[in-house]
Amino acid sequence: MSGNSNPFNKYQKSFTLDGIVYHYFDVSSIDSKFDRLPYSIRVLVESAVRNCDNFNITEKDVKSLLEWTPELKQGVSDVEVPFKPARVIQHDYNGIPAIVDLASMRNAVLKLGGDPSKVNPVSPTVLSICHSVGVDFWRQSDALAKNQAAEFRRNKERYAFLKWAAKAFDNFSIVPPGGGILHQVNLEYFATVVFDQDNEDGSKTLYPDSLVGTDSHTTMINGLGVVGWGVGGIEAEAVMLGQSISMLLPEVIGYKLVGKPGPLVTSTDLVLTITKNLRQLGVVGKFVEFYGPGVAELSITDRATIANMGPEYGATVGYFPADEKTLNYMKLTNRSEKKIEVVRQYLKVTGQMRNYNDETQDPEYTQSLYLDLATVVSSISGPKRPHDHMAVVDLPKDFKSCLSSPIGFKGFGLTAEALQTVGEFQWADGKTYKLQHGSVVLAAITACTNTSNPSVMLGAGLLAKKAVEKGLTILPYIKTSMSPGSGVVAYYLRESGVLTFMEQLGFDIVGFGCMTCIGNSGPLDENVANTIEENNLVCAGVLSGNRNFEGRIHPNTRANYLASPPLVIVYAIAGRVDIDFEKEPLGVDASGKPVFLRDIWPTRSEIQEVEAKSVLPSMFHDVYSKFRLGSMEWQGLEVQHDLSIYNWDSASTYIKRPPYFDGMTREVPKLKSIEKARCLLFLGDSVTTDHMSPAGAIARNSPAARFLADRNVTPRDFNTYGTRRGNDAVMARGCYANIRLVNKLSSKIGPYTEHIPSGEELEVFGSAERYRMDATPLIVIAGKEYGTGSSLDWAAKGPYMLGIKAIIAESYERIHRSNLVGMGIMPLEFLPGQNADTLQLNGREVFNIYLPESGLKPGQKIQVEANGTIFETILRCDTEVDITYYQNGGILQYMARKILSAK
Repeated sequence: MSGNSNPFNKYQKSFTLDGIVYHYFDVSSIDSKFDRLPYSIRVLVESAVRNCDNFNITEKDVKSLLEWTPELKQGVSDVEVPFKPARVIQHDYNGIPAIVDLASMRNAVLKLGGDPSKVNPVSPTVLSICHSVGVDFWRQSDALAKNQAAEFRRNKERYAFLKWAAKAFDNFSIVPPGGGILHQVNLEYFATVVFDQDNEDGSKTLYPDSLVGTDSHTTMINGLGVVGWGVGGIEAEAVMLGQSISMLLPEVIGYKLVGKPGPLVTSTDLVLTITKNLRQLGVVGKFVEFYGPGVAELSITDRATIANMGPEYGATVGYFPADEKTLNYMKLTNRSEKKIEVVRQYLKVTGQMRNYNDETQDPEYTQSLYLDLATVVSSISGPKRPHDHMAVVDLPKDFKSCLSSPIGFKGFGLTAEALQTVGEFQWADGKTYKLQHGSVVLAAITACTNTSNPSVMLGAGLLAKKAVEKGLTILPYIKTSMSPGSGVVAYYLRESGVLTFMEQLGFDIVGFGCMTCIGNSGPLDENVANTIEENNLVCAGVLSGNRNFEGRIHPNTRANYLASPPLVIVYAIAGRVDIDFEKEPLGVDASGKPVFLRDIWPTRSEIQEVEAKSVLPSMFHDVYSKFRLGSMEWQGLEVQHDLSIYNWDSASTYIKRPPYFDGMTREVPKLKSIEKARCLLFLGDSVTTDHMSPAGAIARNSPAARFLADRNVTPRDFNTYGTRRGNDAVMARGCYANIRLVNKLSSKIGPYTEHIPSGEELEVFGSAERYRMDATPLIVIAGKEYGTGSSLDWAAKGPYMLGIKAIIAESYERIHRSNLVGMGIMPLEFLPGQNADTLQLNGREVFNIYLPESGLKPGQKIQVEANGTIFETILRCDTEVDITYYQNGGILQYMARKILSAK
């Protein structure tokens, strides 16, 4: 039960089930307003009530949450509230840096006279190793084994560190390589919907499952009725150490769904449509909550697909309150009957059990949208952004327009002459093949967004079966792959009999991880890549992922389209994205008769019939009873014996003690203005975290590559930036290393900038090093939506390592702004109606940022001087907690000081 210091203990109630007493907070009895609150806000209220100690979380905080109103407008009536999630999830790309930081914090605490063993996760934390496997081998029966072997060869050192951490830190566990994608494993196994905490007297305390994750697609769990979202790795570390998250009380957008999806429509079509609609509305920093009878028509995995793409439509969460289907899914995925009954009782007695057909349960929302599911058509998004959605029938016309439109989100800027370019190459079979603009060279069934959903995976399998039976094939040079999010997918594809047809088309299982979705797509055939580069072709990738930002999927696929798994196979068969499926056949059958898309597309009822027979609880039991064991390679990994302090290897190019605590004192440093700063980068709109910190391959002529080569690492073993996130020296050299970076201080596209004093155009890292030697602080100037994309902590740590002290932008994506503060980098925002252009900034000025001696306040005006001209900006430290972190030099330093000062 909750501690005696909680003023809300009087609202605790209990029920008994199978002889066990279950305590819970009856939050609805605190205030009559509770029943009109959005269900997502109710979870925040319960957390605040249960954790209230009038220190970290106060009665005033509870009151603020209970007084949520539809009239709340962010930016006008901002209210800061805390949220203490029940647990934390991580993947290895973002998780390893967090664990490296905790191991380093142990060093710092020891050096300053503290007890290093006090540095442990307080909140249960799971890390899934799912981001490191790449598609090195494909279209061969042993591709899975070969890719896993290559993964271990490259990452043995990182994995040994993680295995050490699982033993060294309390409350921390690992999903070994091959265990599945973090969010899918969370949905199928870890999520409890309702937590039960053991009490000393044998009773239990119940409360809603909730979480944060070091990946923006943590929102996927919202489909199961669990509140959770992505935070920066830096912020997640604070939650791991028992801190609450400070956030602005959000607006909640209600999205009413009615009707039923058409017989040929997939969950992917639904989510791409919803993503476009919500992006047009603008929901950044807001909660989205789905309601209406249409929700009852969607399976939990349909809902999870929609929730997964919350970052793409910009929302903090895309929440589906729990209902009877939630409990049915728990049963399907082999959760115990006893657990399900406890969840059912808790949801009922707390008023959290939703009936989507009962309008009287509909809460109040800030604003409502409406979608008739029957109006959704087969959809695709691209070529450069997830929310650039269109009907499949419109893609040929749209792609043609994009080719000649000016370079931008919907343009490649090709001349009339360039439009006619065709390239040729010879394949291993001796045949000559042609590539043109729109040729598909990469097709991947990938990402938890879709592989978690049996309906689209079995739909892809049934389509493959029909295609093979019609004699359709895929051109040999197209890189095809399938990377399911859990072993359960392989199980039901195999048991249903469709896997063999997918393999015949070239969609072999190549790994159980994120792979192509995050840019670990591996190489294209050298002949294909050379033909694309030599002819400057706009070739295409088609994937069932959730992101298609420029440069993310593969350097040689300038156009990338998000589509359902069945459509991925279809476009691979077609070989090009500008096909008109209504008029053009995919090929011919054995009798020479044309085969059209409509001849092989499975209906929703066909898929549901196979799904009912093929997806069984026993499969989930078989897979998840063994997945923690890991492979023989994992079991054979040896780890250090000292579990208190990690023995850092100075020669390691993967794991390195970071410099964040160097020179740190027990006392908080004094606030200082930023003087005589230079602009390192002058950027435009929608600069993504992928631009700031690429996750993909390390280019052979890059600063990071030279650093590794100097340490006798061969290009074959460079691995990716994502796998090197435990080494700050590599990552600093990879900061802003995206080949598509557009910087107004450079005459060419890519990771270059002008070193202002000398006028030389250098690599970004080289220029930053010049400034560092002169002790010159740096800033970045940017446009709207700075930091959109994945929640990469290195998109903030990298700038810190380069010496960047402040960013001045028109607006920020939520997670990245938080990460900047967490690294002690000041996020400043131009005043409304102002930007670098209106202020006539060219990026070559000398900047002074004046900080008041009296201290900082959230959202206050900060004066910036550029070559003698002063303009005002808004300090985007949005909360008092942000201010505290910034003044400490970052969240890590704050947490270390807190541990040192604890009695």
